[in-house]
Amino acid sequence: MGRVRKSWIVGVLVVALAGVGFGLYWFQPWKLWQDETVDEALPVAVGSAAPPTGTSETGTSETGTSETGTSETGAPATGTPDAGPLTLAQGDLISHEHDTSGSVKLVRLADGSHVVRLEDLDTSNGPDLRVLLTDAPVKEGTAGWRVFDDGRHISLGKLKGNKGSQNYTVPADLDLTRYSSVSIWCDRFDVSFGAAELARA
Repeated sequence: MGRVRKSWIVGVLVVALAGVGFGLYWFQPWKLWQDETVDEALPVAVGSAAPPTGTSETGTSETGTSETGTSETGAPATGTPDAGPLTLAQGDLISHEHDTSGSVKLVRLADGSHVVRLEDLDTSNGPDLRVLLTDAPVKEGTAGWRVFDDGRHISLGKLKGNKGSQNYTVPADLDLTRYSSVSIWCDRFDVSFGAAELARA
């Protein structure tokens, strides 16, 4: 009986330790106390933008259509350089699951390429945070936490830092008239840390 009981206790401990290890890996709670500040200047130009590796525009797969290479006005993109960076839309971040502040700008650069720029971002760190460009409305409270992957959305890449000002390249063939918000999105738990509605400038 003693050996059986000892084996049972060892088995329980192994399972418990494995569970704790998996929980630490999955939730990464230490990140809530680790800040990463990234400050970038607004780029002069980013050249031809392409979708980040491993991302896709899920809204198109749902409708069976593809992006047409139009500009933010819906007209064909010409690639004609402008005088300099131009803010096309902007908005302030509101808090969702975590306290979040700062502003978001959609900027057209001199060569016709686009970036989403986060300015004075201040949010919590967390596992697998990404910057999503979406067509979802921005709602306050828990009703707005999980809506950003429901419709048309595209990941612009992993969040570079939970504090600071950063630029995220927008794919060149995206019809920007179909997108109206940006979310700091935790892809692991499908929840928004914070989001901003983009109002046309």
